[in-house]
Amino acid sequence: MTWRSRLLSPAGIAALIGVLLFLFLATAGPTLFLAAAETSDVPARLLPPSLAHPFGTDDLGRDIFARVLVAARISLLLTLGATVVSTVGGIAYGLIAVILPRHARRLATGLLDVLLAFPWLLMVLFFTVIWGASAVTAMLAIGISGIPFMARLVYNLASSVSGRDYVRAARVVGVGPFGILVRHILPNIANPLFVNAAATASVTLLSFAGLSFLGLGVQAPEYDWGRLLQDGITRIYVNPLAAIGPGIAVVLAGLVFTFVSEALGDARGGGRAAVARRALGAVAPLRRSGVGAAPARPAATAGEPVAEIADLRIAFATPDGGEVERVRGVGLRILPGEVVGIVGESGSGKSLTAMALAGLLGTDARITTSAHTFDGIDMTRPLTAADRSTLGVELGMVFQDPLTSLNPALTIGRQLTEVPEVHLKMSRADARAHAAAALEAVGIADAKRRLSQYPHQFSGGMRQRAMIGQALTGRPKLIIADEPTTALDVTVQRQVMGVLRRAQRDTGAAIVFISHDIALVSAFCDRVLVMKDGLIVEELDAQRIRDDATHPYSRALIACLPDMTSDRTRPLPVIPPELAAAALAEEVGV
Repeated sequence: MTWRSRLLSPAGIAALIGVLLFLFLATAGPTLFLAAAETSDVPARLLPPSLAHPFGTDDLGRDIFARVLVAARISLLLTLGATVVSTVGGIAYGLIAVILPRHARRLATGLLDVLLAFPWLLMVLFFTVIWGASAVTAMLAIGISGIPFMARLVYNLASSVSGRDYVRAARVVGVGPFGILVRHILPNIANPLFVNAAATASVTLLSFAGLSFLGLGVQAPEYDWGRLLQDGITRIYVNPLAAIGPGIAVVLAGLVFTFVSEALGDARGGGRAAVARRALGAVAPLRRSGVGAAPARPAATAGEPVAEIADLRIAFATPDGGEVERVRGVGLRILPGEVVGIVGESGSGKSLTAMALAGLLGTDARITTSAHTFDGIDMTRPLTAADRSTLGVELGMVFQDPLTSLNPALTIGRQLTEVPEVHLKMSRADARAHAAAALEAVGIADAKRRLSQYPHQFSGGMRQRAMIGQALTGRPKLIIADEPTTALDVTVQRQVMGVLRRAQRDTGAAIVFISHDIALVSAFCDRVLVMKDGLIVEELDAQRIRDDATHPYSRALIACLPDMTSDRTRPLPVIPPELAAAALAEEVGV
């Protein structure tokens, strides 16, 4: 939903009118009504409501209606101040907790749980009594007491984003914790935070009125709506509007904050509010683009692998305290310029192997390997800033679902210019021209205009092309394509495969191509690795895959490929469970 449609909704119109009204009262109210609110008129004391005095007068003859209008400034300022304290404090605490190491994060979230278990109102009263009764201390007490709730919300939202592939990719290419928080996490959780802050303001306003009513908030001679309510409650049976008037102001202001929250909440269904993943923007400058790039690193020599991983084992913890091993002793060696396919069923470990090769697995995975290198970089040791910069330029990922692999909060152009600006040190104008050339190279028309659009404005095939175009903005030596065509129809699939092939031919990059489709892999790749149950059960020349396959699982995959002579009255063959178990036992040496 656009801002215009949001404002034209019933909640938006009510919120806009209310905000303008209270903004006028907060700014002009004291100037227009201060004389009537502050001037004592003893002969006119304790008058009942009338046209001259809609809410009557107090015991000094001051107009109560004027005092309610003047009190709008301090009531709203204190409310906004406390809301800012709780919102800013909660955002800071929640975001910092997300990036802390595991044990420190547990301590931080444990403290949050303890604070949330403590009654909020008692916490407010505790701070107010300790610091003394005043407007400022009441504001701080309410604001600080609201931090745990906001921090828990921020932590939960940020945690759902921090594990996404585009955040892990940003860490690999050298983006620091502050950059990850500001650029990748906060924009994707901003909308629910705005909604919650507006809703919190309504509760904060009521809390302030309550504290002032109890004598713990604004102190005489200052007054807010709660203080006026306290003064008027003693005469509620004589002049009810003396107490009801300030109460009406509190209710109206609370309704305005609620309408603001509802108007902001209407945007949550939009494409930009979806939390999703973005691919690692890290692959090669276009030779045809004419845009300059940083000097290239020395190319790998013939026979020297661009990437290699040996005896890879990946395990995950189980709820009962144990662990389950998903990849068991896999070795992978990628030579410059070659296309290697990895094929297998879901759960075979092919995607985990590729993610480990790129260094994108999270901290929940326990990874062991005897060797892991990329273009001379030892990936088993802590990476330096230079290493991360190299990875950002020379290693690229293309994931299966382009909609969830692109950051929904950033334009396509912003995502495609990140690598040229940060790692290739291009100016913004040159980086944008470079990004436009990348989109044109993958067949996206009107590339300059498309750079200003968001991922949800692209079709599925165009998003996948944009991801490949993102891979053409660096200087690729390896592209890892993790099932990039699975979510596409056959026509678009063929187009994307053509784009990948052209990208490989133009840049000379090696490609690791992962798929369930052994026919697609054999037609696209130079050699094929067949994976099952976390093991590479067979390695085959792609051109001779039908002739050379000997493993029962490989033969079954090939047999499942129908051709023009297949008997359509018979079901496709499958590998028998007992044969799979026997083959697995043979692989592990049982």
